[in-house]
Amino acid sequence: MKKELIIFIGIFLFLAIGMHFKEWTSHPIEHLEALPHAGAYGIGAIHPLVFTVILYLIVALFRGIIKLFRRGK
Repeated sequence: MKKELIIFIGIFLFLAIGMHFKEWTSHPIEHLEALPHAGAYGIGAIHPLVFTVILYLIVALFRGIIKLFRRGK
């Protein structure tokens, strides 16, 4: 469980910093305060978690497929 949480947090940080690098380096507090008013694709304030969960599930799917093929050898 700890490993999965670390992977989830890593994906979250990768996406947050990767998509909003300029905002995180120039004005991070204001960027966090504007989160309740975010309108990313109509998702709103929970868009960071939604995108993180989607990418986490894709990564988990690939990890599962790789584990399945390794088990067969």
